[in-house]
Amino acid sequence: SQEHGTDSRKRLLPFIPVVAFFSSGIVEVLMCRHKARNALGNVFVSQMRKVVSTLYNDSAVRVVIFRSLVPGVFCAGADLKERALMNNSESDLFVHGLRSLMTQIALLPTPTIAAMDGVALGGGLELALACDLRAAANSAQMGLIETTRGLLPGAGGSQRLPRMIGVTLAKELIFTGRRVGGQTALEMGLINRVVEQNQTGDAAYREALSLAREILPQAPIAVRMAKEAMNRGLEVDIGSAMAIERMCYARVIPTRDRQEGMAAFIEKRAPRYTGE
Repeated sequence: SQEHGTDSRKRLLPFIPVVAFFSSGIVEVLMCRHKARNALGNVFVSQMRKVVSTLYNDSAVRVVIFRSLVPGVFCAGADLKERALMNNSESDLFVHGLRSLMTQIALLPTPTIAAMDGVALGGGLELALACDLRAAANSAQMGLIETTRGLLPGAGGSQRLPRMIGVTLAKELIFTGRRVGGQTALEMGLINRVVEQNQTGDAAYREALSLAREILPQAPIAVRMAKEAMNRGLEVDIGSAMAIERMCYARVIPTRDRQEGMAAFIEKRAPRYTGE
């Protein structure tokens, strides 16, 4: 986070194993459960939910990047050591909480980007699927491997993956538990961008940061409304989706940013959006 310059500041309390840093409209949610490779255990999930919940109503937040501080790992998935100690009802409740976390991430009003510089398996890939955009190193390995453990994707993966890459290909990946690399993931439409890994092991993060900086200059309310229109529209018929688009469009018409955008175009200058 120091790469953002002197304006970087810790915006949230340093939850362990999840922390968040804020700089110039970009929030980075940093996963740092080193020994367990960011496995999704009870404490990890609880702290992640606390961090994400603080981002909902903060108008200064423009883009959220989820990244890992553990070398070679984005998120290794569920903490199977913890899960092995749970009875059936406890396991069901835990997975329900995990599913709720992914829904919480998916419902963030601002664009979200997963920076996948390493392994993203099971719940780790489900976390990335809950984000709007994904950047990955070509060396990253990802997959919904739950069937190899006697399970099925239970934190949204069985629903988000088919919507993202198509049901036929999603079934193949989930039935086989196959892992794919960054380039294959790009060709499938699973990720937005793939990059060669660098010596510091953070190439996907740098690409995610570049993508975030492309989003930053745009009108914040318009971006949020565009996200809402797309997400809600995908779940209904086309007629209802058009009504959703109209509703979202109506919410940007009275904004100062819309007036600024028009004025900037006429005056042939860059717009200065304030999120109002």
